[in-house]
Amino acid sequence: MPNAVIAPTAPADLIELGRITAPYGVKGWVKVQPYSADAEVLLSASQWWLTRRMSEGGQALTAPIPMAYKVLQARSQGAAMVAQLAGVTDRDQAEALRGGRVWAPRADFPPPNEGEYYWIDLIGCTVYGQGAGGAERLGVVAEVLDNGAHPLLRIHRQRAIEPNGELRLWLDAKGRPVDLLVPFVRSHIERVALTERCIHTNWPLDF
Repeated sequence: MPNAVIAPTAPADLIELGRITAPYGVKGWVKVQPYSADAEVLLSASQWWLTRRMSEGGQALTAPIPMAYKVLQARSQGAAMVAQLAGVTDRDQAEALRGGRVWAPRADFPPPNEGEYYWIDLIGCTVYGQGAGGAERLGVVAEVLDNGAHPLLRIHRQRAIEPNGELRLWLDAKGRPVDLLVPFVRSHIERVALTERCIHTNWPLDF
């Protein structure tokens, strides 16, 4: 990668937020496809960390050392965004970054507004729904999706395994996790407690 600052130790809390898809123009700008709404962070970040796919011995792998680039300018471009990075001054240098994964430290994310949450913070939370006896565990958030109208929590279902009641992923006949989609909207989300890593909903257990 051209003219990057290679940091001896990358931040431990890097979050992958997008991918460089192409050069943009002839002055070294790059086009980035964000992965989710959380990629708004990229617009405010003063520095991005990039990794890219490389070939070694005929096998593709990810560069082990993220490279830091100062962000000179960044703006939205439809569903994507475009950016000018320090040291990338022509189209050839921008082309060399194609396919690069774009990361930012979680610590650099600006505080969300009241009642708003970064999707990355919801992943891994335990979700509780409504069963016959009250609140019961639905499973764990595996992914947050956007269906166009609102976000959806994709939950990997869990169930207790006898004799000790150990919680394990609920798998179907083909060994795949059994999933449940729960709309992340006020009418269904009763409480989000990130410090406790849990989300309480009114979603029926047997939906």
